[in-house]
Amino acid sequence: MTVQLDAWESPLLLQAYAPLENRLRHDAQLLADRTQSELAFHHCQVITREHSHTFFVASALLPRSQREAIRALYAFCRVSDDLVDRAGSDQAARLQEWRQRSLSGQPPADDPVALAWADARARFAIPRQYAEQLLDGIATDLTPTRYQSFAELAQYSYSVASTVGLMSMHIVGYTGTEAIPYAVKLGVALQLTNILRDVGEDWRNGRLYLPEDELAAFGLTDADIARDIVDDRWRAFMRFQIARTRRLYAEALPGVMLLHRKGRLAIAAAAELYRAILDDIEAHDYDVFTHRAHTSTRRKLALLPGIWLRSRFGGYSRKERA
Repeated sequence: MTVQLDAWESPLLLQAYAPLENRLRHDAQLLADRTQSELAFHHCQVITREHSHTFFVASALLPRSQREAIRALYAFCRVSDDLVDRAGSDQAARLQEWRQRSLSGQPPADDPVALAWADARARFAIPRQYAEQLLDGIATDLTPTRYQSFAELAQYSYSVASTVGLMSMHIVGYTGTEAIPYAVKLGVALQLTNILRDVGEDWRNGRLYLPEDELAAFGLTDADIARDIVDDRWRAFMRFQIARTRRLYAEALPGVMLLHRKGRLAIAAAAELYRAILDDIEAHDYDVFTHRAHTSTRRKLALLPGIWLRSRFGGYSRKERA
């Protein structure tokens, strides 16, 4: 099984393989105190449930040790994001302090997220460099950044999303390095879904992640975004973006079968339930300015049986229809 690669993926793959070659196996330690461990992981569970119902449901499908670790990973990412999103002139200093604390092999005893994350890194030999790449990507949001092309946006998406998938793979287990390109592609698809869902919210926060050359190709300007314009130009632009994102999901999902069998359902569920957000964008006529697209609980429950069948019996072994 080989993954189809686009030109923009080659530099991302170089970044994805590098941490495996430079892995520091003893940069973190397991939590020795059982009570401290339970409290730390429970704190991460609360954060996950509060901020992402989709991820909480998907991670519940994992065995306990993997479930705790992947929720610790989510909490690490959540805290990192929040530090950048929180207003204030000291964002860079706060992020740097968090970087040192969260990547320490022995974090402070009063920081449950850093403690749980250190335990997860040690338990599953997660390369520290992936976490560093993630924090580097998050740091770019400290200053307004525009992306001239999809290749530039894909680089950002790798940093803030594909790295999460690569770390998740270490938690759920995978067959070998042939799984890496699928994880990179899936991370980009997930981040693009985020970006398309949050166009209005991001604009109000002073950010726009859409490729400028593609906006121009569809005759769209910043003024159109600012005015929440949903017209034929915007619909055509969004149809193009959604079609590409669905193609990336379709090309990435066969990689589920390269994961350990106990982790396939959770990762497949996370991907497919998130992909369904694109359906909701379409259902609301591509209005991502006044409606925040989501996958309803009823829709999730309807999708899960099919996801279970595909993850269990090899339904991802060939490229899906986009």
